[in-house]
Amino acid sequence: MNPSHQHEPPHLPNRTLPLRDASIDPAYIQNNGAIDSNQQPPVYPTHLLRTQNTETSEASSNASTPTRDSEGEFHVVEPNDWRNSQALPSLGGLSMHDKVKKSPPINKLPPELLIAVFTKLSSPADLLSCLQVSRTWAGHSVALLWHRPICNDTSSMCSVAHTLSAEHTYFHYGNLVKRLNLATQPMAKDINDGTLMSMASCKKIERLTLTGCSKLTDTSIMYLLEGNENLLALDVTNVPEITDDSLLKAAEHCKRLQGLNVTGDTNITDVSIQQIAQNCHLLKRLKLNECSKITDVSVMKLAQHCRHILEIDLYKCANIKDVSVSTLLKRGKHLRELRLSFCKLVTDEAFLSLRNDRTFETLRILDLTACENLTDAAVRQITEMAPRLRNLVLAKCARITDAAVTAIARLGKNLHYVHLGHCNQISDQSIKHLIKTCNRIRYIDLACCHKLTDDSIKLLATLPKLRRIGLVKCVQVTDESIFALAKGPPRGGGRYPIGPNSLERVHLSYCERLTVGGIQALLMSCQRLTHLSLTGVNDFLREDFTKFCRQPPQEFTQHQQDMFCVFSGNGVIQLRHHLQTLDHRVLHNFPPAHHPHPHPNPNGVQIFGGNAGNGAAAVPLPPPPPPSLNNPNAFAAAHANITQVDDEDLDEGVGEASDLG
Repeated sequence: MNPSHQHEPPHLPNRTLPLRDASIDPAYIQNNGAIDSNQQPPVYPTHLLRTQNTETSEASSNASTPTRDSEGEFHVVEPNDWRNSQALPSLGGLSMHDKVKKSPPINKLPPELLIAVFTKLSSPADLLSCLQVSRTWAGHSVALLWHRPICNDTSSMCSVAHTLSAEHTYFHYGNLVKRLNLATQPMAKDINDGTLMSMASCKKIERLTLTGCSKLTDTSIMYLLEGNENLLALDVTNVPEITDDSLLKAAEHCKRLQGLNVTGDTNITDVSIQQIAQNCHLLKRLKLNECSKITDVSVMKLAQHCRHILEIDLYKCANIKDVSVSTLLKRGKHLRELRLSFCKLVTDEAFLSLRNDRTFETLRILDLTACENLTDAAVRQITEMAPRLRNLVLAKCARITDAAVTAIARLGKNLHYVHLGHCNQISDQSIKHLIKTCNRIRYIDLACCHKLTDDSIKLLATLPKLRRIGLVKCVQVTDESIFALAKGPPRGGGRYPIGPNSLERVHLSYCERLTVGGIQALLMSCQRLTHLSLTGVNDFLREDFTKFCRQPPQEFTQHQQDMFCVFSGNGVIQLRHHLQTLDHRVLHNFPPAHHPHPHPNPNGVQIFGGNAGNGAAAVPLPPPPPPSLNNPNAFAAAHANITQVDDEDLDEGVGEASDLG
């Protein structure tokens, strides 16, 4: 935007900004059309232009269409939030409604529309041009630049801190900051109380993220929270020095709080959480992971006062018992996500004590990992009372049997994610029933279910939307199952059974009966595959294969590192290419007399790694034959026009099995 296009030059207040305001060297933009090198430097603080291009458009969103924070911050602003984060109450005496004689029509635009236009600008340099047009445009431009100041390195963080602590600045920058994120690693570990206290002028923050700022204490956090009545989300994950004092200060001043994350803060007790519950009635999302001092008292208080709660995570809160879980379910009419991982005191009574005529239509995610006392009776009650569950995690619930899996099958098409790892009493019978009734499963983990055989795994391969599968230590699985996964689900009514395979992550560690031939078929047909774990599979513990693996974790023992074999990202692509270049007879240990390539037999099947007479697995081919699975380019081209899996298939915020085998 060129200032000369306006009828009059911008009218600026008498105050001017010193050239080196707040001890920051202004970096003027050269050769970009915004400022000519011969021009007099503008009176505006040009260090604002350190904001990255992409942050300009992300920093402000249309107030009518709130979205989840792109940085992964904890809170989501709801449509009914009554304050607009882009509103400019006062900018150093500038009035947003100042009228200029003979003002052009564009000055008559409502502020909301003008801000929406500015958010579409591609670079901060464009905002600088707008900033020089008029007082109104200057106010909106600066507001966008400072909505979420970038603190992604020490230099930018110091620049922001110095400016915010300066006394004589053209704008009141502290009032413009709505989101303050100091969680960028590795800078976060160097932020101390002095750094945070220099930002105390920010009294209109809506989202404050201090994840991993391990040097911070209650002193600076309390100082910043005081008077911040607009705060909606507070994330102090892994700030070990924080205590109840900081949360008590938040409860006193931040009564509009909707999201709180204190993961790993082991000094937090019932004292502060109870006060949060009593004062912050709008609380919707709460993470108390590893807060080992939290008891039923806090959870029951939250259930009593925070009626709008949507998500609560109590991972490793070892003192949580049945009574608080039951109370939370009874009172949480809007509860959508409940995580009770490693709450080992939770038993069947937490669910059996609920009324049979009560249903929880909003509950979508339930994580009961390592709740060792749960039995089939609890699972049956859960599936009856929460018929719309999408994600159910029962990993390490060792008392679960086929009866529980049969009950889970009642969820039908609503079930997208199911984790039954280490439920070693499960057999093929219940898994077959689950697959037939829940045909929209995207992710299934059956690690250490050693009773499962190829019969059930081959049926799993027919799931049309399966993206991720975990079969770690399913010792009876053979290449027959892998060929079925490579073949994929039937397409087009079964006429052309081989189609674009949707598999993205496959965990096969310690399935010792697998061979290179089966894995090659999987790689060639699953072009979307981004992760493949084969730890402990002897045929892949070869130097020409392991060179494509990622590095094992340092905490592994020497034996574990020797057995480690996990391919991710580019490693999968390199392994696929390597298998294509190997001599086929060497790859599959063919006798010299055998044909070195896959070949059809009279029964209309294609052989991978041998022939049907030698007991090798076979994949049926329909007429006309599809492109060879050994040619990924031809395979991809053949299915380029087939519609991919729709966006609704994405799992909602649920983690997956460990990639460490």
